[in-house]
Amino acid sequence: GAGFLGSHLCERLLAGGAEVICVDNFLTGRPENIDPLRTLAAFRLLRRDVTGPLDATGPLDVDGPLDADGPLDVAGPIDAVVHLASPASPVDYRALPLETLAVGAWGTRRLLELARRKQARFVLASTSEVYGDPQVHPQPEGYWGHVNPVGPRSMYDEAKRFAEALTTAHRATHGTRTGIVRIFNTYGPRMRADDGRAVPTFITQALRGGPVTVAGDGSQTRSLCYVDDLVAGLVRMVEAEHPGPVNLGNPRELPVLELARLVVRLCDEQVPIVFVPRPPDDPSVRRPDVTLAGEVLDWRPRVDLADGLGRTVDWFRNRAAGLPSALVPRQSRASRSRAGGD
Repeated sequence: GAGFLGSHLCERLLAGGAEVICVDNFLTGRPENIDPLRTLAAFRLLRRDVTGPLDATGPLDVDGPLDADGPLDVAGPIDAVVHLASPASPVDYRALPLETLAVGAWGTRRLLELARRKQARFVLASTSEVYGDPQVHPQPEGYWGHVNPVGPRSMYDEAKRFAEALTTAHRATHGTRTGIVRIFNTYGPRMRADDGRAVPTFITQALRGGPVTVAGDGSQTRSLCYVDDLVAGLVRMVEAEHPGPVNLGNPRELPVLELARLVVRLCDEQVPIVFVPRPPDDPSVRRPDVTLAGEVLDWRPRVDLADGLGRTVDWFRNRAAGLPSALVPRQSRASRSRAGGD
């Protein structure tokens, strides 16, 4: 709940009138992402590792110790459990391989058990990485993927694939009301500058005077979805009953080199672009087929890439200038209500 996507989801749900319990151990999430929410009566923070027991009556202090004791329970009724817990960037999951696998396995199991007891809707945030370096393009949900199970990305890819299998088995065995979304590349404010993903890396490098580093020759493609659109899709999945998996992402595909040039132009900096070795198992193409999301969720992305990147550049620039994120302009309610078609 305190990570990049999680904090935006908490904010969106609270704006819609929901009560939110945010669980995070701050391994990769940041307290500052949710600090503005902590004054709200409808928001509660649990500093916990979801691979261990949950206890909503324990200490809620963000600086307090992780509590490994207590019952595996959260007091009171729960309508939905959204499982976003996992290191999600190459820098993080390569540094935390065992933790990444544990949260995909034990974390998923514990949260599924919680949802089953509460008779709540459970939504697993899976990833486009389950498709690996795809041999089918664009990637529909029926494609089984092309994944290296012992490669340098395997801890993340296989953790999510196992989490999908466990979620499916829980639904079949216990009737748990589950849903799976496969999230494609998403960007926006609150990304960490050092998380290794292309957008924050390019923006940070450009604002610092460069050079901007592109892996390989930059011909590999990505499809980028603005965070407000992605969160709108997540909320739609929570409200639906479809089991998934359902792709969430923006089908506009572009080469990484073109993305770097666009970021440099939006940063209004005269900086060089240089080429560095491409990481092993780096996917050559990535583009979601979002036909199913349109059919079962009535969802499609709305935010233009240049617009979304401009908002993200402004956030990073203000952050570098020492302005708190709360002072960065947010979308108006009217424009936010149009994101994702709701």
